[in-house]
Amino acid sequence: MNETAFPQFMASAPTIVVHDALAGFLGAVDDGIIEYRYADAVRLAGHSCPTVASAFLIVRRALGHLFRDALPERGGIRVDCRERRDAGVTGVVASVCTLVTGAAEDGGFHGLGGRFVRRDLLRFAQPIGDEYRFTRIDTNEAVEASAHLARVPGDPLIRELMPRCVAGVASDEEAAQFRRLWQDRVRRLLLEHADDPEVIVIRSID
Repeated sequence: MNETAFPQFMASAPTIVVHDALAGFLGAVDDGIIEYRYADAVRLAGHSCPTVASAFLIVRRALGHLFRDALPERGGIRVDCRERRDAGVTGVVASVCTLVTGAAEDGGFHGLGGRFVRRDLLRFAQPIGDEYRFTRIDTNEAVEASAHLARVPGDPLIRELMPRCVAGVASDEEAAQFRRLWQDRVRRLLLEHADDPEVIVIRSID
């Protein structure tokens, strides 16, 4: 089977390394250490866009603040979303959060002997200040996060090319140009603004 031909920049994007006690317990991964790449989020979402990229970066920055130099504990984080699941891009962002943190709604894993529970760790329409809140279950330490994508604007030509591509009237050259420009914005987000505090905003909750 051929390897998926992702754009080359994705291989250089930041990664997120976590410890998953359940994966280690069941022998799925040696020592329970899992490294998530942006391409994993793309596989999950089925596409690469600024929202998917910002979701990956939000999780990365939030876990970095909560766990500092220690490995984040997958399954040990609760994720609260301010908006409903079907509002805007909330559901897309939440799916990436689930991928990396393990936090799930009521259909999530129910645990083994009271351990490794993932169910009910993801909640929507919560009364929080920012778009997303990440809370360590063991310490109750929390941060809130949001993405300010307008600070990494796309090429103005995207607004002209997208309607033509959606309508199926774009030429092959126009479609190729649209794809390049679309992914270039994703590239800049991941490679140039991953740690930009004005793009991915993290706030500690007292």
